[in-house]
Amino acid sequence: MTGLAEVGGKESDLGGFATTLRSLKRNKYSFFRHLEQSPLIFVVFPFSKAGMNYWLVKQEPAAYAWDQFVSDGVTAWTGVRNFQARNNLRAMAPGDRALYYHSVTGKSVVGLAEVSRAAYPDPTASEGDWSCVDLKPVAPLARAVSLEEIKAEPALSDIALLRQSRLSVMPITKSEFDLVIKLSKK
Repeated sequence: MTGLAEVGGKESDLGGFATTLRSLKRNKYSFFRHLEQSPLIFVVFPFSKAGMNYWLVKQEPAAYAWDQFVSDGVTAWTGVRNFQARNNLRAMAPGDRALYYHSVTGKSVVGLAEVSRAAYPDPTASEGDWSCVDLKPVAPLARAVSLEEIKAEPALSDIALLRQSRLSVMPITKSEFDLVIKLSKK
């Protein structure tokens, strides 16, 4: 498998996503279960290895705040136990950028991170087929961009944060990523 697939009528390089498909290929019933549970990841979002992919990762600040992330310098993004979020982790590649979102309290995008290691088995998983990636902080945003600001911005009406609010790792488009960065500079 080369990682190339036709998405939306054009050829796209799915990068780490091809690894996900290979791992699911081991068990066709597992593949179809994942396809049924997470059709967005399999059909709609065209991942690209030709360029950078963009993500939003969520974390409760009481569990792992941005400041702690910066202090640590790099972290394994472990503990994800949702199939769609896991598939998103597997689609990440080194160099991809991610917005770091404080959930529950604060509810705002507070920083910019980068994927420093592609998906590997999650060492915190005692059973199941779970993955994690390594993330490193790049920079805090000029100012936090609140969930209310994101909801109020018409160009962000389709961002995954609003459509799939319980998902902890989600793809976003370059334009959504750029707009959140722009909002942080206002």
